Amino acid sequence: MSLRSLDRMRRTADEAAGQGLVAIVVAPSPDLVYLTGYDPPPLERPTFLIVRPDRDPVMVVPRLERSLAAASAAGERIELVGWEDGVDPYALAAGLLPPAGRVAAGDRMWATHVLGLQRAAPGLDLEPAGPIVGRIRAIKDEDELAALRRAARAADEAFRRIADEPFLGRREAEVAADLAELLIAHGHARADFTIVASGPNAASPHHQPGDRRIQAKDAVVLDFGGELGGYHSDTTRTLVVGEPPLGFERVYQLVQEAQQAACDAVRPGARAHDVDRAARQPIVDAGYGDAFFHRTGHGIGLEVHEPPWIAAGNQQALETGMTFSVEPGVYLEDKFGVRIEDIVAVTDDGVEHLNRSPRGLLVVD
Repeated sequence: MSLRSLDRMRRTADEAAGQGLVAIVVAPSPDLVYLTGYDPPPLERPTFLIVRPDRDPVMVVPRLERSLAAASAAGERIELVGWEDGVDPYALAAGLLPPAGRVAAGDRMWATHVLGLQRAAPGLDLEPAGPIVGRIRAIKDEDELAALRRAARAADEAFRRIADEPFLGRREAEVAADLAELLIAHGHARADFTIVASGPNAASPHHQPGDRRIQAKDAVVLDFGGELGGYHSDTTRTLVVGEPPLGFERVYQLVQEAQQAACDAVRPGARAHDVDRAARQPIVDAGYGDAFFHRTGHGIGLEVHEPPWIAAGNQQALETGMTFSVEPGVYLEDKFGVRIEDIVAVTDDGVEHLNRSPRGLLVVD
């Protein structure tokens, strides 16, 4: 097993002990990739990584996948317990757990597998593992930060290229397809999402691009990202086709100011709530509070959405190495919408913008 995986599992075990847990059980998911480097698909045959404070970790795997697990980074030193049809894998896993106590189950574990564990180990109290594993995953090491920088720069280059193309008269879906191709052309293994929302559609934050043709005076929200080297990109820019619609420039300036205020609030020790409030306050003061109806940001790494959540009420303190989006927006129904999004990293003395594409108002043809 790599030293990195070993260290991550030790920290997870220590955190479990500190929280009074007897074990953490993780199924195939980004959590399993993070902890072991092993990335099997989630299937009806359960795979369980069991991390225990007082014993070495062990992984229960279907026998037909045991060789794959053994060939991964996780297979170098971790104990692998195989099972095959005719054996109850839940009873097998239960036998590797204490008879009673609190056990945290991975957030991505299928309900079928959670219920199977509950049936096999009725003395255990199951709860979500997200508050523990998510907090550990939220702080990126230098290699992870470098991977996120590469993904962000590749997305920036895709935006630069798409902004040089004509928008007038094209269907949203056509632009979205070109944007996906550009992400892949600039290094992404895949494009996970390409939101292209024009005119009144831009007032819907998660609009699915369709057959609407982009018109003159349309605002166009581009929100896109994908996976590069196991880590993700996610950025949003809002363009305008020709002359801006009435009131658009003021709203754009407001969102730009809100995004900058939120980024300025990022520093070690600040709370996630503080960053959300910094973004929200200028929008509220300008009378558009009801038009900004989503959180300011989300963590990013092995998943597009992961802790920390930059949202009202989240008192989690920011720490050096955390990475997340900052994406305030204003959405005026039947008119237009504006959103600006960067991925940022918390540094020892403030914030690093991983996205570098221009945030000023860009007029396109």
